[in-house]
Amino acid sequence: MDSAQLQAMLREKMEQMPNKARRVVEYLLSNTREAAFLSIGEVAEKLDVSKAQLVRVSRMVGFDGYADLKDALQNSVLEHVNPTALLSKIMKNRQDLPEEILRMEHANLDDTWNQLKPQNIVKFCEMVRQANMVYCMGWGISSLVAEALYTRLMEMGIRSSLMKRGSVALIEQARTVTKGDIVVVCELPSYVIEVTESIERISANGATVITITDSPAAPVCQLSDLSFFVSDTSPTFGSTIVGPVFLIHILTSVLCVNLGEKVRAALQDQEMGLHDERIYYPAYGLRY
Repeated sequence: MDSAQLQAMLREKMEQMPNKARRVVEYLLSNTREAAFLSIGEVAEKLDVSKAQLVRVSRMVGFDGYADLKDALQNSVLEHVNPTALLSKIMKNRQDLPEEILRMEHANLDDTWNQLKPQNIVKFCEMVRQANMVYCMGWGISSLVAEALYTRLMEMGIRSSLMKRGSVALIEQARTVTKGDIVVVCELPSYVIEVTESIERISANGATVITITDSPAAPVCQLSDLSFFVSDTSPTFGSTIVGPVFLIHILTSVLCVNLGEKVRAALQDQEMGLHDERIYYPAYGLRY
């Protein structure tokens, strides 16, 4: 059963359900990725229902029990992060791929925007303002988002460092992060054990953790002092970074304005560097 079939079945069964059971199914439809990775106890607590109620709802929608329903939810999530499965689906349906990508990226931007809370932007700016050092962490495609943040911070003259796996493992790099520092970690599916373990070490050291994820179910969110959520749906590859980079653009732009003269001086210095013809071609009226 693919994700579309699962959602169609849940919606069909929901129509005949009493209110309490309907609320459970509505949660599963709206928070599939989160529910897929939470225990039955965690879901029951979140919805303020009993575990027995979740088992009953699972049977009402056609499963033997909650474990079978959870397996179906996990398979549905994996379908969206498995590039081979995604490509096979596209080829089978013969969709107009460029238009489908355009539609999805518009949806990713809208969804990322709708999840962004103004008060969290203010908190982010204040945290960065007070930090001794800002570390930007990511693994795989998430490291591109981390590097986008790192580049912007460096342009603003903010002390920062990029943390990604290279000659030194993330868990080893985590040893240097201490109280007064901030780690901004981007974690898109599939979630990485070493990233979570590194954040656990960093949190234990007393540093502040800011997460950028696609879902509250991402393991690093349990250790977060401030969380941002993005939409990263792609019809081919597991995740797209258009939504996450859009978030970085917003956060760093607001930060730039809020820091005022301090950033102005750094950007002026950056501008002088861009006119260094030993490194860059002459500007010739280009925007920088």
